[in-house]
Amino acid sequence: MRDEAPRAVTAICRALQEQIGRGLLPAGGKLPAERQLSELFDTTRITLREALGQLESQGLIYREDRRGWFVSPPRVAYNPLVRSHFHAMVGEQGRVPATQVLSARLLPASAEICALLELPALSSVIQIRRARRIDGRLVLYVEHYLNPAYFPGILEHDLTRSLTELYASGYGIHYGRVRFDMVPTALQGDAATTLRVAPGSPALLITRLNRDQHDRLIDCDVEYWRHDAIHVRVEVPE
Repeated sequence: MRDEAPRAVTAICRALQEQIGRGLLPAGGKLPAERQLSELFDTTRITLREALGQLESQGLIYREDRRGWFVSPPRVAYNPLVRSHFHAMVGEQGRVPATQVLSARLLPASAEICALLELPALSSVIQIRRARRIDGRLVLYVEHYLNPAYFPGILEHDLTRSLTELYASGYGIHYGRVRFDMVPTALQGDAATTLRVAPGSPALLITRLNRDQHDRLIDCDVEYWRHDAIHVRVEVPE
């Protein structure tokens, strides 16, 4: 009897993997409700959820709070060595990007941000919080922290556009050296709420520390990506 649940989980996973692999369950498509799937596979909701959790960890399906389970679209390639920005990167891969500004304001910098941007204690920083979509799906929650000395009046601009382009056109600032830190994490707080996932859902945290053409530390991006939305691909030239 103890082996029945693991076998059921394996059988459910294989059945759904096969349906997804053959395109019978298309990318972005919604799966039937858990109750229907439990009846279909003649199993308990607990066993079904274990199988769905395994498929989610593999990046084959994803869940949105109060909406249900969906088949994951193809990942987009993310190459840190390429000088690009979100809209260009996504558009070049035949996908549709979109950006929503959640908030934009001047506030006291935390100790962590002061350290990253090499600001003195009790400094102010511009924080811009944005949610980003690919083909309509929420995939990225990002917090941008800008040194206000370099970007006067930036809060008056359209912040749904690329900041890279805004820096260049409005301030004559271009990115120079960039440092990337990438670690797996679990979504919490604003990131989980914005991406409509349960707290603790897996994600990839990418922190970008950006210098300009004069080697000045100008901003820092803290990106929370859904773990099934991107794959990091780096090609190192000879």
